[in-house]
Amino acid sequence: MTVSNDPKFGSNRTFSNLCGVTLMNNQNGHVVAEVMRGKPGVSVEEYPSMIRVDGEGKLLFDFDEITEAIGFEFDQSDFEEIMSTHYGRMVHFDDKTMLFASPEEAAEYIDFDLKPVR
Repeated sequence: MTVSNDPKFGSNRTFSNLCGVTLMNNQNGHVVAEVMRGKPGVSVEEYPSMIRVDGEGKLLFDFDEITEAIGFEFDQSDFEEIMSTHYGRMVHFDDKTMLFASPEEAAEYIDFDLKPVR
């Protein structure tokens, strides 16, 4: 999927194949970022008040993995508490949250019909 560049505004609107979240830079956000750091296709950037977690294609936040690292039961409400923004299609499950760069990749999880519009 490629979107044409807009020379009028000088922006590059080429599909990046990236998705991500911005987490609060607090104790819980830091642990979640550490769990994600080093995973294939994932980059983590820390700033004074936030942490960016970006992924190529998709991101998987496994709550069991985070629970083990953080030392208490971590679930979707805890994740939403430390996440301030996201980009990409987000899909929530009981035990994980996934983000997809492409809506087509997420379609099978959210019963989203991507029929061509004519």
